[in-house]
Amino acid sequence: MLDAIIIGGGHNGLVCANYLAMAGKKVRVLERRNIVGGAAVTEEFHPGFRNSVASYTVSLLNPKIIDDLKLHEHGLEIVHRKVNNFWPHDDDNFLAFLVGSENLKAEIALFSQQDAESLDRYFRDTGMVADLIRDFLLETPPNAGGGLRDLFKTAKFANRLRKLPLEDERIVLDIFTKSVSDFLDLYFEHEYVKGAFAFDGIVGNYADTQTPGSAYVLMHHAFGEVNGEQGVWGHAIGGMGAITQAMAKSAQEKGVAITTNATVAKVVIENGRTTGVMLDSGETINANVVASNLNPSLLYNSLVDAHALPADFARRMKHYKNGSGTFRMNVALSELPNFTCLQRQTRATENHLTGGIVVAPTCEYIDKAYRDSKEHGWSKAPIVEMLIPSTLDTTLAPQGQHVASLFCQQFDPDIDWDKHREAAADLIVEQVERVAPGFAKSIVARQILSPLDLERTFGLTKGDIMHGNMSLDQMFSTRPLLGHGNYRSPIKGLYMCGAGTHPGGGVTGAPGHNAAREIIRDN
Repeated sequence: MLDAIIIGGGHNGLVCANYLAMAGKKVRVLERRNIVGGAAVTEEFHPGFRNSVASYTVSLLNPKIIDDLKLHEHGLEIVHRKVNNFWPHDDDNFLAFLVGSENLKAEIALFSQQDAESLDRYFRDTGMVADLIRDFLLETPPNAGGGLRDLFKTAKFANRLRKLPLEDERIVLDIFTKSVSDFLDLYFEHEYVKGAFAFDGIVGNYADTQTPGSAYVLMHHAFGEVNGEQGVWGHAIGGMGAITQAMAKSAQEKGVAITTNATVAKVVIENGRTTGVMLDSGETINANVVASNLNPSLLYNSLVDAHALPADFARRMKHYKNGSGTFRMNVALSELPNFTCLQRQTRATENHLTGGIVVAPTCEYIDKAYRDSKEHGWSKAPIVEMLIPSTLDTTLAPQGQHVASLFCQQFDPDIDWDKHREAAADLIVEQVERVAPGFAKSIVARQILSPLDLERTFGLTKGDIMHGNMSLDQMFSTRPLLGHGNYRSPIKGLYMCGAGTHPGGGVTGAPGHNAAREIIRDN
């Protein structure tokens, strides 16, 4: 008899399995695909060309989890981008987010001296909030209707906020309630500077820069670190699959059984308690505990009999909000892209191609892309972030050739993507071609993942990379639903360990870590 079954072998499921095994539990991971890793996988998409297929960059993976699972000992190597991001402009100039605060100040001063002088205040304020968030990442939120323990948690969190000066309390309120545009107006004046910072507020967030709460999405992408250094982004040698392969090796070393090509058809419930799962083959596997790494709407609307759920819970989960507006492509390239702005500015270096290359220079550009997508299904001028990981990792492509990720925002998840995917992909290529002439001719092959493809391939409902909107009503104690923000479902023995729980999306491992702690506490 198993102690626990994990549905879904994505990174959070593997983290949960590791911690349960550390506690002496007999654990089995069931993965629908033929490869473990969920959306954090590296696959060959054209002969000789491999890339991180869905998730594509490292910063949010929690350092405690890296240490506890000994991921570096299991082959994980993370290197830093040499430039974090850069934004090409229509006037053949660009803004780069260079590594190091003084370098970044000098870059921003080229556009606005005032904005350069505001940078210290901005990073102090956002750093203060990021520290608060980090404190809570590996904590289970206080649960509505909970007992004395939850009351103490609420007091602890409230006390942490109460100790802040009034001005810092205002900043915390700003982050959790303001739009990213309104928040950035407190610090910056130049449209290029505000647009660059605003980009993180709409990543995986199908909204414009005016949407209340989008300032928190910016913060969600800002609390990470790489190799102990905060505020930088990294690349896992071998792609994102190197992370989950290291997690799988760590789990198997602890006795965890991992089964691929194992699709769970339903959660088995008897007398109000989970007793295991049934596979689509008809096989039933019994366990004391089932932990789901799936999007909550997929779990409760597809795998759990609605009659086994409280009526109000079932009703609300049918309206759980999904849809991050994401369209993903991978391309094999015969040569590096030739960005016009890098050729015409003497301050450009080859390091700029190691960072994220973002075609979305201003808030106005971002907002128009959103308006277009709501009206037409996708933007006439899409938001594109290109990453060329082969500039840092020679294992991904043949010598002298390259792979690139195209991570694109503001694509309506509800249109017929089987009909429109190729046209949207062509438009994305055209958008890059506009700032890097010759890009289209350099494409050897391309892999297209529309929102529908992301759902079919990875179980990302409506293509939602966050497993549910990161909106105010779906965060912290209300993620996925008020009264169940503590990783427990309404059904005894059934838990949630995926990004649809606190603290949300991104390759953090925190939901899996926290869920394992609660499972161990109960069992």
